[in-house]
Amino acid sequence: MLESRAMADESTIRVVRNAAEVERADWDGLVGGGTPFMKWDWLDSLEQSGCVNEKTGWLPHHLVVEKGNKLIAAAPMYLKLHSQGEFVFDYEWAEAAHHAGIQYYPKMLVGVPFTPVTGHRFLTAQGEDRRHLIRFMGQALAKIAADNKISSAHVNFCLDDERKALEEVGFFARTGIQFHWQNRGFNSFGDYLASFRSDRRNKVKRERREISQRGIAIRAVEGEELTERHLRTMFRLYKGHVDRLYYGRQYLTQGFFDEIHRRFRANVCLVLAEREGKVIAGTFNVRDQTAMYGRYWGAFEEHPFLHFNVCYYSAIEHSIGMGLERFEAGAGGSFKQLRGLDPEHTTSMHYIVDGKFRRAVERYLEQEREMIRQKRELLLDRSQLKPEYQEP
Repeated sequence: MLESRAMADESTIRVVRNAAEVERADWDGLVGGGTPFMKWDWLDSLEQSGCVNEKTGWLPHHLVVEKGNKLIAAAPMYLKLHSQGEFVFDYEWAEAAHHAGIQYYPKMLVGVPFTPVTGHRFLTAQGEDRRHLIRFMGQALAKIAADNKISSAHVNFCLDDERKALEEVGFFARTGIQFHWQNRGFNSFGDYLASFRSDRRNKVKRERREISQRGIAIRAVEGEELTERHLRTMFRLYKGHVDRLYYGRQYLTQGFFDEIHRRFRANVCLVLAEREGKVIAGTFNVRDQTAMYGRYWGAFEEHPFLHFNVCYYSAIEHSIGMGLERFEAGAGGSFKQLRGLDPEHTTSMHYIVDGKFRRAVERYLEQEREMIRQKRELLLDRSQLKPEYQEP
C-alpha cells in the first residue's frame, strides 16, 4: 500500500484510501464546472457499491493537498492491478515490460474508473496557483512510484493545461481519438438533419422511419422523473449487453445503479425505447449544463437501426432540446461519424520510472502521435457533414 507525505511551501500532500476520508462539500468545492464524473457522489458510489476495490483491481489511493486545514487540491487516484476499464490501452507496454524483466503491475492511475470522458483530473481551489499545484501533484506521483517500486503513473483523459504542467515534470503525452457531436446553434432535430450531406441525410431519415414503423417510441427520462425501477431496468439492459459480448466485462453492480438513483439522478438521463408499453432498449447518459455523455447501452429485443436511434439520434435530439453544446458518445466506433459525430483528440499523460523502458515508450509515442494526427485528418476528410458544419 502506498504511503507518502511531501511538503511544498505551506502545502502538504497525502494519500487517502477512500473518498469517505474527504468531506463531500470540500471535494465538490474543487470540482466547479468540471464533469459530473469528478463529483464526490459518483466516485464514492463506485467505492460503496464494490465496483472499485482490491477484488476488482482498482484500489483507491486519492491524492489530497491541504494548506493548513483547508483542502486546496485533489485527484482521484487508483493503484491498478491490471489495465482493464481504462480505455487508454497499454497492454503492449505491459508485455514489453515483462520481456524486459520489469514488473508493470501494479501501476498508478489518475482518472475516473470505466469513464473515457475528458475533464479535470487535478481539482484545484479558486485563488490558488493551478499550474503550480498540478506540477506539485505530478512530482508527488513520480516520487510515490519510485519510492514504492511502482512501474509507472498515468493520467487519463486530461485537459490541455494539465498536459502542459505535467510535461514540465517529466510526463509525456499520448493522444487518441473520440467522436463528438457539436451543437452548431441548432434549435431542432431538423436543423441537425440539415447539417448532413444530402445522401447521408436521407439515410438518417430512413433509419428513423424504420423505428417508428415498427411501433417503437423513444423518450428521455431524467432527474426527478427517474425511479428506482428505471435504474434497475437499465442495469438489466447493461448487464445483458455485457454478457452477450465475448469480450464483455461487467464493471458496474446493481448496487452502483441503486446508489446513483439515490444521490446522483439529477445528472442522469436515460433514453428508453418502448414497444407495446414495455422497455425494449435504453442508454445510460450523464449530463451537466453543457454536455451529455453517453455511457451504457443495452437491448432486450433486436430491431434494425434501434441502436443508432437510441444511442445517437434521440440523445442528440434531447441535447438540442436542452440547449446543450455537445454530445460525447464515449470510446471507439468510427460508425459514429455516419451520425454526425466528428473526430476529436483526447490526451493522456504517462510517467515511467525505469529509464531505459521510459525512453522506449517515449519513442513509441512520438510515432503514435503522428499516426493519430494523420488518422484524424483522414477522418475529417470523410465527414458526413456539409463543409460549413465541419471542424475548422
